[in-house]
Amino acid sequence: MLKWLAVVLLALLALLQYRLWLGEGSLGELAEVGQRVEQLEAENAPLRARNERLAAEVVDLKTGLDAIEERARSEVGMVRTDEQFFWVPQAGNAGANP
Repeated sequence: MLKWLAVVLLALLALLQYRLWLGEGSLGELAEVGQRVEQLEAENAPLRARNERLAAEVVDLKTGLDAIEERARSEVGMVRTDEQFFWVPQAGNAGANP
């Protein structure tokens, strides 16, 4: 009887060791998942920084008129009514291919 109990316990130990080293959820899989997490975190870091910049820009646009005016000037080319717009072409780049 004691002999069979020892055999069963050894078989159970061998099964648990197999699952630990080679089976589903093993240490190898854990290492692979950890590497994948690090890779995804590295890919997400620039996206998080971009999202923070965009969030700051949204707050700035909601709270201040200066940001709206700056954006209108740079993207649409708007000019105030009391201003004059002068366009001066660059002399060094005339006819040059980039």
